[in-house]
Amino acid sequence: MGYTLDFGWLEDAVGLIASGAVMTIFLIVVTSIIGTVLSVLGAAARRSRYRILRKAVSAYVEIIRNTPFLVQLFFIFFGLPRFGILLDPITASVLAMTLNMTAYTTEIVGAGLDAVPAGQKEAATALGLRPWQVFIKVVMPQALKVIFPALTSQIVIMMLESSVVSQIAVRELTYEADMLQARTFRAFETYFIITLVYLGLSIGLRKLLFAVGRKTIPGGMA
Repeated sequence: MGYTLDFGWLEDAVGLIASGAVMTIFLIVVTSIIGTVLSVLGAAARRSRYRILRKAVSAYVEIIRNTPFLVQLFFIFFGLPRFGILLDPITASVLAMTLNMTAYTTEIVGAGLDAVPAGQKEAATALGLRPWQVFIKVVMPQALKVIFPALTSQIVIMMLESSVVSQIAVRELTYEADMLQARTFRAFETYFIITLVYLGLSIGLRKLLFAVGRKTIPGGMA
């Protein structure tokens, strides 16, 4: 006898799926805000005149980008308690996601900073602007236009990678899916629905970010 699809369990599971989706959204909102700010600071530090600072940021980027996210998460959640640093699952997840995302977006932001012609920086300096004013008023607005599509993609990728935090019992979308299929024994139907939810979140997040970009970035996006 062939397999028969059954979505009868879905009506009772909508609340759990919605709860998991809300946690996923919470994680990516917090991570994106903190990670983007840190990546701007990291990209600027990597281009500073202080060699030690440049080396430290470069080492951090290389370590994070060349190790698995799951290992980073486990190191923070299971490893740090050995040194007396005990974090709850949500805090550990936000920290791991932020550190991971920052390493990648630091490179993205750096590419945008390098794309701004040096002559514009020199002209702004000649007009009497201080270095931090040149960076905020001249460099970053132009860099943001260049990097926004790549930055948006990285945020969406990080949201999808947040499914990994289910491994430390954070009740996000994948965790709720695992619990549902364990109770219903309907793995195909459960993960089919969760796939559609992730797809909807990804498309919605991308459209939202581009809408925000069109309204906030001076001169529109590149």
